[in-house]
Amino acid sequence: MQPTIQPFFDINTGTMTYVVFGATGSAAAIVDPVLDYDPKAARTSTTSADAVIAFVREQRLQVEWILETHAHADHLSAAPYLKRELGGKIGIGESIRTVQGVFKKIFDLEREFQLDGSQFDHLFSDGERFMIGELEACALFVPGHTPADMAYRIGDAVFVGDTLFMPDLGTARCDFPGGSARTLYRSIQRLLALDPHTRLFVCHDYPPATREPRWQSTVLEQREHNIHVGGGKTEDEFVVMREARDATLGMPTLILPAIQVNIRAGQFPQAAENGTTYLKIPLNAL
Repeated sequence: MQPTIQPFFDINTGTMTYVVFGATGSAAAIVDPVLDYDPKAARTSTTSADAVIAFVREQRLQVEWILETHAHADHLSAAPYLKRELGGKIGIGESIRTVQGVFKKIFDLEREFQLDGSQFDHLFSDGERFMIGELEACALFVPGHTPADMAYRIGDAVFVGDTLFMPDLGTARCDFPGGSARTLYRSIQRLLALDPHTRLFVCHDYPPATREPRWQSTVLEQREHNIHVGGGKTEDEFVVMREARDATLGMPTLILPAIQVNIRAGQFPQAAENGTTYLKIPLNAL
């Protein structure tokens, strides 16, 4: 089955959010929703999420799932807000527990913070099948960018998260805690072994000045033209390139606020006695 896919591009973070459904009035999933965040003022807003909500209501869709491909470092998740407004269960890969363990130490989170993924409604295992109305879906474990990345195959489409970018941009970095260029290469090969006509939808695009943002490619296009893994690049070639490139990259602008929110399934820490919610800035930790 070929699902209908409505993309929403957030220019501030280069993030793609998707609404995936079969037909007007049917069940739907939302993939990787964005909560707007102004890092200068530490102020959140819901403009991006409200555009998703307006579309869902216009199409009379029933949201069953809000799917996170991983704990993002470049944007805060709007999953709790969308759940309150539209319903649905928040799902992520079961290895989020590993990521929670790493970052609980880095952020010195409260003792009560659980490392079992219970902040989410559902933890997917590799190969787990599930339904979105009449759409058949399958969760695929594709670590490397982080140790917990998932891709979601829904009909003839796969939402690849931060494994692959558009072919002219290549692949995602692997230098976050628990990341591995060698592991990412193997995860990508798993995706490139799918039917060549499979549609691939990326989580981010950072377009050069010569083109507009894009978010859809195919397995065949990635096999032949991806500048990092296409054309038969070997694992060793990829690892050398990826590790050298990662050594030149600065940390994402929003990694500190984003990670400590996203490992909580998009929830904020409990407010202090004065009613204000605080996030931590660990010095010299990353």
